[in-house]
Amino acid sequence: MIDDGKVMTEHNIRLTASEMGFLWTQYENDTLTRCVLKYFKNKCEDKEILPIIEYSLDVTEKNIQELTGIFTNEKIPIPVGFTDEDVNINAPKLFTDIFKLYFLQNLAIIAMAGAGVAIGVSSREDVSKFFQKTLEEAKTLHDMCRKVNLSKGTYIRPPYISNPDKVHFVSKQRFLFDFFGKRKRPLTAIEITHLFINIQTNSMGKAMMMAFAQVCKGEDVKEFFIEGKGIANKHLKKFSSFLADGDLPAPMSWDSHVLDSTVAPFSDKLMMFLTTAMIATGIGNYGTAAGTCERMDLSATYTRLSAEITLYAEDGANIMIRHAWLEEPPQADDRQALIKQPK
Repeated sequence: MIDDGKVMTEHNIRLTASEMGFLWTQYENDTLTRCVLKYFKNKCEDKEILPIIEYSLDVTEKNIQELTGIFTNEKIPIPVGFTDEDVNINAPKLFTDIFKLYFLQNLAIIAMAGAGVAIGVSSREDVSKFFQKTLEEAKTLHDMCRKVNLSKGTYIRPPYISNPDKVHFVSKQRFLFDFFGKRKRPLTAIEITHLFINIQTNSMGKAMMMAFAQVCKGEDVKEFFIEGKGIANKHLKKFSSFLADGDLPAPMSWDSHVLDSTVAPFSDKLMMFLTTAMIATGIGNYGTAAGTCERMDLSATYTRLSAEITLYAEDGANIMIRHAWLEEPPQADDRQALIKQPK
């Protein structure tokens, strides 16, 4: 506990809804990540990548212990999350070691974004410090992944563009509203960035769903992953076409990093949760891109594709509900139910 924990106890400072929500989500994510990392560690052969997996696993284990302590002190039920029953560390290798490195780098990016928001809404000292620590550890993880990717020549860089020769100001509305012309204005650096990010995340999503479809047990789960692979592939082609139309290169696919094993390293529950979590991240990425891209045809595309993956995410939630895999987050009191409760 922190230095002023005694003062906090004396004043009985409760967790806010935001703090409770972020801590609950962190526990779910960390218990899932622990399962994935245990499998990755057992199957990793690369001596440069293995220490990164071990670092991540150590951080995750400590986070779970700290979160368990907070929940216990607050008399909040500890979430079920994910356990050793959700992972088979002895399953054959399903991903290359390079894919594991990409996965960890993407995990670090998501963790940095999540911790930043959590810090902004955390008022209690212990919770704020926990997420500050989480942010620092995510930054360290990302830096470790970046350096190893650079040393191996596997780092995927965004496209390059020429340096501007002078400052320009927009003089025509065509800069924004450019739907129908055969010759669109060139993409801005910001628009290129979001296309690159969304190509990257869809590439990882497609590869993961292809792998999960190979190994999952439930027929409804398999159909969900196959549909998701098709959606991701369609979105990849759409985003890549924007870059190609601007004579810019698109990042390569990660399909070749999925191996031919058909033995599941993870439970269907874990694979469904991980997929729906990635979909949620994708919806957030699309929203950010739509809000910052100044070419309206791009913004319209993000909005349309976001609606498509939102419906797909609903299908995933229904599957998880049907199998009793979807754990409820903490909720506000149902005042109407309390009022109607027999006395």
